[in-house]
Amino acid sequence: MSGLLNGKSVLITGAASGIGLATARLAVREGARVALCDRNEEQGAAAVAAIVAEGGEALFSPMDVARDAEVSVGIDACVRIFGRLDGAFNNAGIASDPSGQMVKAADILVDAWQRVLAVNLTGVWYCMRHEIRHMLAAGGGGSIVNNASIAGLVGLRGDAAYTATKHGVVGLTRSAAADYAGQGLRINAICPGFVDTPLTAAAFEQLGSKILAAVPARRLGTPEEIAEAVVWLLSDRSSFVTGAAMAADGGYTAL
Repeated sequence: MSGLLNGKSVLITGAASGIGLATARLAVREGARVALCDRNEEQGAAAVAAIVAEGGEALFSPMDVARDAEVSVGIDACVRIFGRLDGAFNNAGIASDPSGQMVKAADILVDAWQRVLAVNLTGVWYCMRHEIRHMLAAGGGGSIVNNASIAGLVGLRGDAAYTATKHGVVGLTRSAAADYAGQGLRINAICPGFVDTPLTAAAFEQLGSKILAAVPARRLGTPEEIAEAVVWLLSDRSSFVTGAAMAADGGYTAL
């Protein structure tokens, strides 16, 4: 491997499965020490055990990103154990409707709206504020990648809550990137299209043929493909990239 992240300490939320786990595995292979954070303690601990068994350096920290106190404790623990924080992938997120059903904007339940907002947007901000604090305290520098979505670039019919939060992530990313670019801190967003993960399984079961018909590549992406883009954004190879919202979507937003 090229060692894109040699010597770096990286924190990943939503790391117990899907894109987060694929990114954690790749980051370790590229030389990073990785803190895996997730609400699912059993899966998270198992993922860390597997990485360590393969010779990697990793730790698990239970974290609900919708709770600022848990975010603060988890990030502080990573810095305390690894000594510093060089990169972060704020990946944790939830679907508007776990069953994959489409719901028109005016029909979204208030509790559902607030739950998606708390995790997908406020949770990213909670993570960023603590990550930035540590990076600046260490002298500046570092790379943060926020997981947005194609829903941060275009509107998805029947998914207004999710779409609103992901547009918010893109806006937050761009504004924060401008705030800290002069201090050597880079902040970017990755915007995956339809990827084969547990989060998209229900939607694909409901709308599989329609989804594939809308993707020029005519297939789902893999978590590993998204991980490659995230690791590049975390690495020094992307040193002049900040404030970007990078689509990785098989051509979906090119149409």
